Amino acid sequence: MATAQEGAAAMTRRTGLLFGIYPGGVAGDDSGSLAAGPPDEPAPAAAALDRLQGRPGRPFLVRAYTGFDDTTRLGGPHATEAPADAARYAVRGRRLDLVAQYRSGSADVEGYCAFLRELVEQYGAFTETLQVAEEPNVTDNPVLDGYYPAVREAIVCGVPVAKARARELGHHHLRVGCNSTPLFGPAAGFFTDLAAAGGADFPAQLDYVGLDFFPDVFRPVAPSELAATVSGLLRHHRETVLAPAGLGHLPLHVTEHGWPTGPERSAARQAEVVETVVDVLAAHAAPLGVSGYTHFALRDADSTRSGLFHRFGLTTDDYTPKPAFETLRALVERYSV
Repeated sequence: MATAQEGAAAMTRRTGLLFGIYPGGVAGDDSGSLAAGPPDEPAPAAAALDRLQGRPGRPFLVRAYTGFDDTTRLGGPHATEAPADAARYAVRGRRLDLVAQYRSGSADVEGYCAFLRELVEQYGAFTETLQVAEEPNVTDNPVLDGYYPAVREAIVCGVPVAKARARELGHHHLRVGCNSTPLFGPAAGFFTDLAAAGGADFPAQLDYVGLDFFPDVFRPVAPSELAATVSGLLRHHRETVLAPAGLGHLPLHVTEHGWPTGPERSAARQAEVVETVVDVLAAHAAPLGVSGYTHFALRDADSTRSGLFHRFGLTTDDYTPKPAFETLRALVERYSV
C-alpha cells in the first residue's frame, strides 16, 4: 500500500485552494435544533459573495444544504433548504457545493438514491461538488446524518449512483464526495468501515473527502498552539484515517470551518483564527493533498443572541462586515486557484 505522502503526491491537484462559503444564516446546534434569526437577504448576500470571490470567473463555491427524509416527494424539483434558492448565487463563475443530507428514519436508502439522481438532474449543470450525506459519523444529533439508520449504506449506494447519473448527463465537471468531522480513537476506523461496506470499487467512485472542523470552538486551543493543532489534525486525518481505508489518494477539502464571535470571543480573534487556519491549509496543499476551504458562514444567524451557534458569520445578520470578512477576501486573493 502506498504511504499517505506518496498517495497525496500522486493525486491530481490544483495549484491553489478552491475557496467557498455557506452564504446563509441558519446553523444547526449541538442540541439537534437550528439557530436562526432574521431571514437571508439575497441582494447583500450576493454582493458579499462578489467581493469575496474578487473577480468574475474565479473558481468559488457556494455551499448549500438540501435533504431527503421520509416526507420527501420524489419527482422533483427539490428546493435547497439553506440558503433558499441557492442557484441564484451560482453566477459570475461560482458553482454550488451541494450537500445532500440523508435523514430517513425508515432507512429508505433506495429513495435517497433516487433523490440523488434527481438532484444531479436539477442542479448538475452548475454544481461543482455534490456531498453525499453530512457528518455521518455523528450519531447523537438529529440535525446530522449519522443519527439515522443505514446512513453508511446510503453513502455507499448514493456515491456511485450520483456519479453515474452525472456522467450520463455529461456533467463531467461534477465531483462526488462525502465527509466527516475529525476522527480519533475507535472512531478513526469510520472510513475503513465505510470502504469495506462499499466494496473494492468504492474508493474509485469518490472524487474527494470533506472534513468539517472547528478548532478552538468546542475545545479551547491556545493561540500559540493553533497552527500546530491544525497541521497535526490534517496529518492525522490523511495518514491515520484515510490512508488505511484506501482513500489516502483523494483530495481533502475542508468543507466547514468557522469561529464564532460573542462574549469573550472577539471579532479580532475571529480574523486571526481564519488567517491562521487558511495559511496552514495552503502550506499543506501539496504535501497533504488539501484541495479547498469552505467557510461557515457568511452571516450570523442572529447577532443579538450570545449563543455559540448564532454568531459564526463573517458579517453580522444585517451583513455588516466583521474584520474576518476582509481577512478571508485577502486570503482568497493570495491562495485561490
